[in-house]
Amino acid sequence: MPTNDSWIRERTGIRQRYFAEKEESTSDLAIKTCIPIIERCGASTIDAVILATYTPDHLMPSTASIVQKALGLNEIPVFDVACACAGFTYASILAYHMIALGSSDRILVIGAEVVSRFLDLKDRTTAVLFGDGAGAVLYEAGDKGGILGFDWGCENRSAPDVLTIPAGGSREPASINSVSFERHFIKMQGVNVFRFGVSILPRTINETLKMAELNLDDIDLIIPHQANIRIIEAAAKSLDLPLERFYVNLDRVGNTSAASIPIALSELNIDGKMVSGMKIMMVGFGAGLTWASMLIEI
Repeated sequence: MPTNDSWIRERTGIRQRYFAEKEESTSDLAIKTCIPIIERCGASTIDAVILATYTPDHLMPSTASIVQKALGLNEIPVFDVACACAGFTYASILAYHMIALGSSDRILVIGAEVVSRFLDLKDRTTAVLFGDGAGAVLYEAGDKGGILGFDWGCENRSAPDVLTIPAGGSREPASINSVSFERHFIKMQGVNVFRFGVSILPRTINETLKMAELNLDDIDLIIPHQANIRIIEAAAKSLDLPLERFYVNLDRVGNTSAASIPIALSELNIDGKMVSGMKIMMVGFGAGLTWASMLIEI
């Protein structure tokens, strides 16, 4: 590619990322990240599984069903959510509603991606950004803390090709031509995606705060989708907040799409930085152009 390490770091903030092994699929990463949760709470206590991904093992069955079988879970509802980089937050909002309605007590929500299989390594606009990874969160009913507010939606004026994998679906099935013209790789209009991220981050945060009847000073930490450091910096400036109020790990893992927020939550938990009563704002945005934010109290 016509690029170098300095160009990548300056424009994206990324200095390293990870690719899955050749024999690993999205379900493999999802299973690995869920094992510690299952060992702690027991497979029989899980009432549902929602897996956020746009890189499923297959078009069907759902990758969630593969994870269910591998983890030995009961005959519970399991399904995938395909909202790209907003997928984990979308799935979390769905889990909240399912618990609030009383249909489930414990829901396993996973964000997992093997984006490397869909990268054209000659395309500088995408190949330097994305990495593979997975993270998972167990949501359960409780009598304190929890979900304080949320906001989600999809920009109805966006062109479908702003961020897309053109071929492989019913509109453009796999064919000799689709493979030869590299239509199974991610295609992105970088400027349009950048503008969307910069505008939607502060907007959706404020909408969620409005629902929660709180203000920016009440938030302990914001975990944005790890797309590009310049988007996060622009959002911080727009909200008049220091960058230190935002959790940033894309320098270490790159853009892991639906996995970026649960990976960040996992790092916070491992480092012992999650404190009871802490308020965390999670914000995802991506292809579609979809967005979702959710404010949680630990």
